[in-house]
Amino acid sequence: MTPGGGILVADGVSKHIDGAWLLQTTDLTVGPGECVVLRGPNGSGKTTLLRILAGMLVPSTGTVTLDGHPVDERERATREAIGALVGSPTAYRDLTIGDHLVLVDATWGQDPAMCAERALAQLHALEIDHLATRFPHELSSGQQQLFHLALTLMRPARILLLDEPEQRLDTAKRELLVEILTARAESGTGLVIACHDPDITDALADSILDLESA
Repeated sequence: MTPGGGILVADGVSKHIDGAWLLQTTDLTVGPGECVVLRGPNGSGKTTLLRILAGMLVPSTGTVTLDGHPVDERERATREAIGALVGSPTAYRDLTIGDHLVLVDATWGQDPAMCAERALAQLHALEIDHLATRFPHELSSGQQQLFHLALTLMRPARILLLDEPEQRLDTAKRELLVEILTARAESGTGLVIACHDPDITDALADSILDLESA
């Protein structure tokens, strides 16, 4: 089970570049086991907010803290606590899907002797364990999305930030995603999800943050 805990707080964050607003001033708090769903039209700043929450992007105003400490992806403490799927993760053409997950597991200090077993278990949870020996470029669009989710879920994160995790997934896989994320929340992981699917929102959201176009 993934350790839970951690309160992520965005206080008055915004982002503007050369006079153009990417994100209007926004507040957000997510605690252990809570799920906040971000909604809004394209251009309202959902992805920008997720990048700021992950410490990937410095806000123009405001602050983001985890348990009172500033969030910055350059700091290992941030990377250990926050797992983010915002855009496509880096993938290596000469590593199989299974190899990628073993690499992630080993990187975060897990027992090397068990990495392959844990990697296969994660792929099995997403029903893509039969793809373990394939390479990323051999996957379909939907399979790639499941692979990206597997990479993110493999991390021992206390907070998960997911940008439209349902994209390119069929109805059955969306239902499976809900089951997996529900289990993560029940284990104490905080979730912030940008989502356009009302069924997923209804199933997961403890609160909804509606963003408006700048």
